[in-house]
Amino acid sequence: MNVTIVMPAYNAGRHVAAVLERLARLPEEVVTRVIVVNDGSTDDTRAVVASAPPPPWPLELVDRPRNGGYGAAMKDGLAAARRHGAELVACIHADGQYSPEVLPALTSRMCGLRLDLLQGSRIASGTARSGGMPLYKRAANAALNLLENRTFGLEMTDYHSGYLLYGPRALALPFASFSDSFDFDLEVIASARAHQLSVGEAPVPTHYGDEISHLKPLSYGIRVLRVLWKFQRGSYAA
Repeated sequence: MNVTIVMPAYNAGRHVAAVLERLARLPEEVVTRVIVVNDGSTDDTRAVVASAPPPPWPLELVDRPRNGGYGAAMKDGLAAARRHGAELVACIHADGQYSPEVLPALTSRMCGLRLDLLQGSRIASGTARSGGMPLYKRAANAALNLLENRTFGLEMTDYHSGYLLYGPRALALPFASFSDSFDFDLEVIASARAHQLSVGEAPVPTHYGDEISHLKPLSYGIRVLRVLWKFQRGSYAA
């Protein structure tokens, strides 16, 4: 099954061209379209994408005039993918943290297990430490995973990876009502579970380089707990 890529990008001018080049080296039958959402970047992200060499698939630039947050960028990207009739969407970040090279394996696993939503797990791959994930993030992940697995009735290892693949039923979730911030991905999982969709994970390599994280750990942790509270109250079932 061909994949539409949604790539949220905020001040990613140093990395986005390399990520697009890596996607272009994948087998031609893997990727159908790439949608880059420039989320009000103040660097040269837009210019880099606009001047990228012609790829083997349509490259669409969604230009947000102001920075609205990761979730806001994902909403615009997913809406664009749905307008094009996408049946399988993968989120790959513009900073190079998530490997495009494992996309064929993830797609194959998702289809083989008949999942509606698949999350790439850095923990399951055993590369979190060697890939440079900070100790505080590994510890926070482990603590939150206990709560998340108990709340959602799953056995996953990395709810905070942004490497998500959406099948047709997951693409019908009510994204517009979700957070504009980094807890968007967790709300997708919460909504998928509330709507009885099948959710699973697959290992992906971990890479922390010189990219700049815009996630604030304390406020993000509070947002995560709020998502779990809302799920228990049935807020995502509507």
